[in-house]
Amino acid sequence: MKILLHCCCGPCATFPVKSLREEGHKIHGFFYNPNIHPFLEYQKRLEAFQSFAVQAELETIMKDEYDLEKFLRETAYREDIRCRFCYYLRMEEAARYARKGRFDAFSSTLLVSPFQKHGLIKQIGEEVGERYQVPFLYRDFRDGFSQGVTISKEMNLYRQPYCGCIFSERDRYRKEKKK
Repeated sequence: MKILLHCCCGPCATFPVKSLREEGHKIHGFFYNPNIHPFLEYQKRLEAFQSFAVQAELETIMKDEYDLEKFLRETAYREDIRCRFCYYLRMEEAARYARKGRFDAFSSTLLVSPFQKHGLIKQIGEEVGERYQVPFLYRDFRDGFSQGVTISKEMNLYRQPYCGCIFSERDRYRKEKKK
């Protein structure tokens, strides 16, 4: 199959790209991540993804938009369920591009992380896939997370210290306990 793979960053793309290629699929990487903050972090992740794509000879589609306002509008006053909106923004755009590019399916590198909400990603992917008439390909790539870390280090890719949004950055570095 020809698969559009939403990629959150270079390191998380390593194992899913390898795995899907081993299954015989033709993969195109799709970078669209308006959730990543601050801007300098966004730039680092974009550059790491581009470096990975070159090294892995991965064809890419880049939607390089730093849309801070869109992400914050979606999550304001809903911080406790922000992941739902974050996943939705990215999965919907991947489905839209997959339909436009006549891909057989779309998926996401978010599925490699043991820290992401797989059930929610799958649900949203299937919803938007149905709406755009492109199947969401769910794969539980978590068993390859450690292998992906090793590969990304060998490729000398920037590895991010938090999920991506400003709220996850706060949670990662906040010293006080949550109340």
